[in-house]
Amino acid sequence: MIKNLVRGSALSLALVLVPLFSSPAAQAAAAAAPVAEVTTLADAVDLVKVTEEDRTGYTRTKFKHWNSGDDMSDGCNTRNEVLLAEAVVAPTVGAGCKLTGGTWRSYYDGQEVTNAGSLDIDHMVPLAEAWDSGASAWSARRREAYANDQGSHTSLVAVTARSNRQKSDQDPADWMPPSPEAQCRYVGEWVATKLRWQLTADDRELETLKVYAEGPCEDTIVRYTPAA
Repeated sequence: MIKNLVRGSALSLALVLVPLFSSPAAQAAAAAAPVAEVTTLADAVDLVKVTEEDRTGYTRTKFKHWNSGDDMSDGCNTRNEVLLAEAVVAPTVGAGCKLTGGTWRSYYDGQEVTNAGSLDIDHMVPLAEAWDSGASAWSARRREAYANDQGSHTSLVAVTARSNRQKSDQDPADWMPPSPEAQCRYVGEWVATKLRWQLTADDRELETLKVYAEGPCEDTIVRYTPAA
């Protein structure tokens, strides 16, 4: 039985539909679109390359966020678009994309939250960790795309500010969600994000991922689409 699927939903494979009479250019663009990869956690961990980490030169400002989000016409930045997408009960959206009401569930600690201001939008793989793992070589534009990535719903997650700040910039070797029920999902989403952005891991991180992949999370499925 497949369990621990992303956001607890049934696994769905995205199909790219090409209109029968689409232009050659449109057909070529569709054919070149990244294809979703689906694999076991153990196999996904094996795909992560190992290198030493180096935080030299890192500053948070090198990852521009939050920007105007995926929908530039809605008046909401990336943070608020993620909050709207993840709400269990939708908030009211006022002028300037001010959110009132609404309900969220922070999966790191299992807490129900009814105030958007009590939530952080966590980068699944923290910005500093991304820098260590390959983002230091990226262009500013690609780092901005990473920091505002809504192309995969595993990249950004609404969680309690407390749990996000406990996590800080640590990888799974040093921090895991306090809720045991969340840990396999977390490891799967961590690995999916690393593979999506072709980020590396250090030795301790990889060994920790293998422990989960070969033990309590062996049935976890990882789904990711390489970032353009």
